[in-house]
Amino acid sequence: SLSDQKSIGTIDVVFPIVHGTGGEDGSLQGLLKTMNIAFVGPGVIGSALCIDKEVTKRILNEAGIANSAFSSYLKSERHLIDFETTKAKLGIPMYIKPPNLGSSVGISKVTTEAEFYQAIDLALQFDRKVLIEQNIVGREIECAVMGNGDVKASPMGEVVTNQDSHNFYDYSAKYTDSNGSVTVIPAELDAVTQDKIREIAIKTYQALCCEGMSRVDVFLTPNGDIYVNEVNTLPGFTDISMYPKLWGAAGISYSAVISQLLQLALDRHEEENEVKTTF
Repeated sequence: SLSDQKSIGTIDVVFPIVHGTGGEDGSLQGLLKTMNIAFVGPGVIGSALCIDKEVTKRILNEAGIANSAFSSYLKSERHLIDFETTKAKLGIPMYIKPPNLGSSVGISKVTTEAEFYQAIDLALQFDRKVLIEQNIVGREIECAVMGNGDVKASPMGEVVTNQDSHNFYDYSAKYTDSNGSVTVIPAELDAVTQDKIREIAIKTYQALCCEGMSRVDVFLTPNGDIYVNEVNTLPGFTDISMYPKLWGAAGISYSAVISQLLQLALDRHEEENEVKTTF
């Protein structure tokens, strides 16, 4: 029973490390907020907006931030999804995914009608709606962002997928195939492009109500166009993960990054507790 358990005492601040459903979609953040406990990373709204990639894209469009063209359907609208209509809008290849998952789970890159409908059904196993995205040809660049009101962006890193074994940066390339991809930090980019990506990353972070930390991933096309791919509100945080390594490229140590994030969480919590909730 609960009465047999020992109290851990007062919790000053929580650093969430729970990835996926319930951990980075605003649910855990809502629980912590209800318990009046400070926590690292975006709050309920920012977490919820970024986990749903369809909603993310709609907000980016409203903010004038470039991202890939898309179509989306509820599971109840499965009968309305048509390959030829979608191909005319988005071209091929296209990507089909469950919008509320991460780690490339349930994502397919498709070029044929048969692959298209198989991918739709696969995505709908993991979500109540499906997102279909235009393919963007370009380099995959990642940028770490940190801050509450005063926001800063890190040097960039690049993910280079092994095209001999993976046709995109899928789950295997990320986690199970040691030769699936390599990361280059800092990415080889000219100063003007770096400044543009930082500006877009910060604008994206703010448009989606992020606080504390997030990682903004973009595509950089051969002609220099920049398209936001997604925002990860709870990036990996081992000492070899991209987020702390990006700040390492700026001369900020792993422990210093953690200290700054904890302080940002405490600062936000203090500000929130100053807000009147009764009258």
